[in-house]
Amino acid sequence: MKYRIIPVTPFQQNCSLIWCETTRKAAVVDPGGDLDRIRAAVSEEAVTVEKILLTHAHIDHAGGTAELARELAVPIEGPQREDQFWIAGLPQQAQMFGFPTPETFTPDRWLNDGEEVTVGEQTLQVLHCPGHTPGHVVFFHQSSRLALVGDVLFHGSIGRTDFPKGDHATLIRSIREKLFPLGDDVAFIPGHGPMSTFGKERATNPFVSDHRG
Repeated sequence: MKYRIIPVTPFQQNCSLIWCETTRKAAVVDPGGDLDRIRAAVSEEAVTVEKILLTHAHIDHAGGTAELARELAVPIEGPQREDQFWIAGLPQQAQMFGFPTPETFTPDRWLNDGEEVTVGEQTLQVLHCPGHTPGHVVFFHQSSRLALVGDVLFHGSIGRTDFPKGDHATLIRSIREKLFPLGDDVAFIPGHGPMSTFGKERATNPFVSDHRG
C-alpha cells in the first residue's frame, strides 16, 4: 500500500491519500478541506478514489467530506457512531474556528473495533480508540506496518481531551492498550505534524512513554 500526505486547512491537518498498487484504487482519509489540493494529488498519482475514510469528525478532518463524496460519488466509511454529534455540529465547529460552512452527512458505514476496511486489494484493521473524541478510529495496515492514527497520538504528544466527551484517561488507555501492542516498528501518520513510530513514542513521548509507569 502506498500513501501520500496532503496537509489541508489552516490547521495543517494530515489528510492522506492511500492506494493499492495493484489496482490503483484509493481512499482519501480525513478530507478536512482544501479539496483542490486533494484533487491534484489524486490526479498526480493517477489513482481512482473508491471511498472516503474518517478517523473522527472534527472540522479539520471532516469538513470537506460531504462535498468530496458527492463529487466523486463514493461512500463514506467511519468514524465510530459515537462521533455522530460531532458530524451534526460541523456547521457550529466551522463558525467557531473560521472555516467555510460545510455540509453535514451520514456515513454510509459506521465503523466498530475489530472490523476491516478495504482499499483495492488491501485490507486495513479498524481500532476504536476513544479519548480525543468518543468515536475516534485508527486504521492499521498490517503488511506495510503503517497506522493512520488521526489525533490520538503525535510525535512527542497526544490528542487534546478538553473537547466535549474527550477523556484523558481513556485516551492514554487507547494508546497503550490498542496502539502500542501493534509493535514498536509500526510507523504512523498522525493528524498533524511529522510521522513517528510506536517504539519511538513508547521510549520518548512524555505523555505515554514506558517511563511514566
